[in-house]
Amino acid sequence: MTRPGIDDIEAARAVYQPLTQSVRTLIDTLVRTEVDLDSARAAHAHIRKALDLLGEKVMPGSFGTCSDLQQRGEPWGNVVIGLRNPMALPLNIVDDSPGQVSADMHVGAAYEGPPGHVHGGVCSLVLDHVLSAAAYQPGRPVYTGTLQITYVRPTPLGELRAEAWVEHEAGRKTYVRGRLVSEGHTTVKAQGIFIRPVD
Repeated sequence: MTRPGIDDIEAARAVYQPLTQSVRTLIDTLVRTEVDLDSARAAHAHIRKALDLLGEKVMPGSFGTCSDLQQRGEPWGNVVIGLRNPMALPLNIVDDSPGQVSADMHVGAAYEGPPGHVHGGVCSLVLDHVLSAAAYQPGRPVYTGTLQITYVRPTPLGELRAEAWVEHEAGRKTYVRGRLVSEGHTTVKAQGIFIRPVD
């Protein structure tokens, strides 16, 4: 699904990126706040006003892909990298070399599973995205065929690094491995098969 083009995608980015970051910070603060109940009620009133303002015009369904008038796609609703999705970490994928990518990120309180540690489902989500980024080639999208996760040790909240690399290709299938790293230690390993659709 592609949203209609907008006149100036960079102007929209300049507004929505800090707005989304504010909501992301709000979520983290809400998880960790220790204010009294009266302060929490007052904050809720402010949030309701913001919802009234933003809710004056809402698209039906999911965001899909936004494009500018030159048809450059922007996956702003994506749960991992979406500029307009405050639940996105967000990841900034770096192409280290052909078929090899990495991403450094801060994973805060909103993503907690076991106390002080990242939820295993979040680890899997991140690795699925990073492995698919390693398999991706311009103009040749891939979809996850299989993803196998091995939890080596608990992943602490805080600064993490994700790495992924292509092992080999066979026809439409790309075989990829990756890992999450915390303070120099591998916490989660992943391997997957990513499939290119038939042209």
